[in-house]
Amino acid sequence: MILRHLHLSNFRNFIDAQVSFTSGVNAIVGTNGQGKTSLAEALGFLSTTKSFRGVPTEAMIRDSTHTAFIRARVLHADGREVTIDARLTNQGRNQVLVNGKKLPKIRDLLGILRTTVFSPDDLDLVKSGPHLRRDYLDDTLAALAKKYDALRLDVDRIVRQRNAVLKQSGGRLNSAVASMLDLWDEKFSISGTQLGAARLELAEKLTPLIVHAYEELAQRPSDITISYSPEWLTVGLAKSLVEARVEDLRRLITTVGPHRDDFEITINSLPARTHASQGEQRTMALALRLAVHRLIGEQVGETPILILDDVLSELDPDRARSLLQHFPVGQVLITTASELPVEAHIAKKVEIRGGTIISAPESD
Repeated sequence: MILRHLHLSNFRNFIDAQVSFTSGVNAIVGTNGQGKTSLAEALGFLSTTKSFRGVPTEAMIRDSTHTAFIRARVLHADGREVTIDARLTNQGRNQVLVNGKKLPKIRDLLGILRTTVFSPDDLDLVKSGPHLRRDYLDDTLAALAKKYDALRLDVDRIVRQRNAVLKQSGGRLNSAVASMLDLWDEKFSISGTQLGAARLELAEKLTPLIVHAYEELAQRPSDITISYSPEWLTVGLAKSLVEARVEDLRRLITTVGPHRDDFEITINSLPARTHASQGEQRTMALALRLAVHRLIGEQVGETPILILDDVLSELDPDRARSLLQHFPVGQVLITTASELPVEAHIAKKVEIRGGTIISAPESD
């Protein structure tokens, strides 16, 4: 998959900008605050329908305006060229067109443009709480097949409904509350188990890829384990919900299920979240992204576009050099505030100043 052309209008600090890219490594160069990350964010939005910065739509629309536009022209491995047009608005629903045809739902965009994004904030994947690691697994599942995005939304909906019943009960169990909990427990047992089983299978596939990516970057063998083993998945979610009902009523929330899971990462038999060095944590965060990048390429038969947002500034010189020497096959877009070393083998350089593309755009 190759991004051929990108056009931004009123997106972040871009008033109107166009830029073309080529296969291989594309360097997006500029000092801080010029728009490098915004360009990467636009592509990430077309891939996932959300900002990898975790901000709402209105934050991506230029100040004093109400609508932003993103257009991308993408060449697929089978030779198909696809044009994606996204309209972001803070006064209604976002809209997306693919080859001029409006998609019924914006989430139907999933899978049309695939990207793998690494940003400095990905350090939180290793350091922070479990919700980001759950999202990591679920986002990967959704990138592999849209049915998993629907499954995740279904699980979220069921948990909200079950929590509403618990809150309305005031902690008191009567026949009406028991009947409603039985109803939602049955639905949760089906969808939750499907999501948990999919996560478990994914974690098993990712583990050797994560270890390989980490060892490539660290340039040495490493003792790494990845473990996703929630107790409820072994016991069975239906049984676990029954056993947790008293506690759920006391706390007025659903205390067991895939919405509370974590997967543990250890380095040298110690939790990476609390015991790994900052350098080890950054290397692990990048390894997590590279593993997904490779898995998606293997599973769907088309390598995603790899977007590295200011990644070299976060790595020590040895790890940065190793990353440049082990870029996966496919298109790479790397943002940087400084010139890249020769090991990057740059195919095209794009300079950004104040939301303006300095390099001359090619014709659309």
